[in-house]
Amino acid sequence: MHIPSRLEPFFAADAPVVDLARRFADADRSLYLVGGSVRDALLDRPIMDLDLATDARPDETKRLASGWADDFYLMGEAFGTVGAVKSGHRYEITTFRAEVYRDGSRKPRVIYSDELTEDLSRRDFTVNAMALRIPAHSSEAPEIVDPHGGLADLAGRVLRTPLDPAVSFGDDPLRMLRLYRFVSTLGFAADEAALAGVRVMRDRLPIVSAERIRDELDKLLVGDHVEPALWGLVESRLADEFLPELPALAMERDPVHRHKDVLAHTIAVVAKTRPVLELRLAALLHDIGKPATREFAVEGVSFHHHEVVGARMARERMRSLRYPKQVVRDVSQLVFLHMRPHTYKMGWTDSAVRRYVRDAGPLLGLLNELVRCDVTTRNPKRARAIARRLDELEERIAELRQQEEIDALRPPIDGNDVMRHLGIAPGPVIGDIMKVLYEKRIEDGPYSEEEAYAIVDAWAASRDE
Repeated sequence: MHIPSRLEPFFAADAPVVDLARRFADADRSLYLVGGSVRDALLDRPIMDLDLATDARPDETKRLASGWADDFYLMGEAFGTVGAVKSGHRYEITTFRAEVYRDGSRKPRVIYSDELTEDLSRRDFTVNAMALRIPAHSSEAPEIVDPHGGLADLAGRVLRTPLDPAVSFGDDPLRMLRLYRFVSTLGFAADEAALAGVRVMRDRLPIVSAERIRDELDKLLVGDHVEPALWGLVESRLADEFLPELPALAMERDPVHRHKDVLAHTIAVVAKTRPVLELRLAALLHDIGKPATREFAVEGVSFHHHEVVGARMARERMRSLRYPKQVVRDVSQLVFLHMRPHTYKMGWTDSAVRRYVRDAGPLLGLLNELVRCDVTTRNPKRARAIARRLDELEERIAELRQQEEIDALRPPIDGNDVMRHLGIAPGPVIGDIMKVLYEKRIEDGPYSEEEAYAIVDAWAASRDE
């Protein structure tokens, strides 16, 4: 067969992977390119790392690759995967296997196999269940192995399991979430049998670790087709198992007190944002406080302080999914602040602009983008008015940046200066004084050291009275 252009450098006679294949062939072992590497090559998508499969067991794989690999990483060895680094490329070499979860267990039981076709049958989807034999000698040609119709499904842009979905999803319940990840990243559609399988087996997802669920969600969120993927999570009720706050946004509509469909709005906002993980997480979670804060009144429905409640809920959900602390802080802060710019229509002083910049900190750009994408109204006049106010706010920020160090917002003296001036040791008193100095900086803008020391003296004198 003709080698896809993306793979030609890897299959050259002097290519490292061909050299590795020779080592395996000399030991009467086979080596195949498998999974996402084959799929992406056929789709002409970038290939970052190569996934390889072999009938050699992990110990033998390490022995055969020793002297070839520059380095090994063996975190997946217990599950049959030996990681190798060669000339800056990562290669994951996995023994043919069948992977089955025990009931209620988060750790798979791995059974090795000697047959490539059995290994391919236990993979997640047919488009990932193809293999390309790596020729060890120039007289040989690469050979595609496609026992489950992956090429046809690739052409039809369909996600289908190689075996019955009950078997494929039973082997690894995370594949149900991966189905929607590929909807998002590849733009493919799930076939009806796979969708039915998710609806039946979704309650198996919780046996998978939170970290693995989080990693799949992250990949899903930054895909180019995130909107249909999120709708799929909700409609299949898979989201109920790990992100119940999302389907909860589909609140019952009241015929008298009409309000926007919060779920549809949320998914639309996510789709409008750039594929930056923290930004899309914030878009996904920015309104999760609305169901808990909805109130009806004569003038209509309201969601007072939903951003405060939502920030707390976002922190709790992200912690349960084992997100890094910095990501939790950043996303919850974006959720907390996303309503702040809407008060600009009431007019902001320079000090209010400074507070906004201070509170947003390094998240300012992401926050402004979230606020802009949060506008999904079909009323063009209202949309233009909101956009105009946001333009004005950003212009005010730019003007203040030219006039002063608005991003720093530091007083002209620090805590060490205060201690030397007053002749006192570190303690809570220094923090109290610095709060006063910071507040002065925000309210009035830049001021001199002389003014700062005068404030310190006045503060100290007031304590002595």
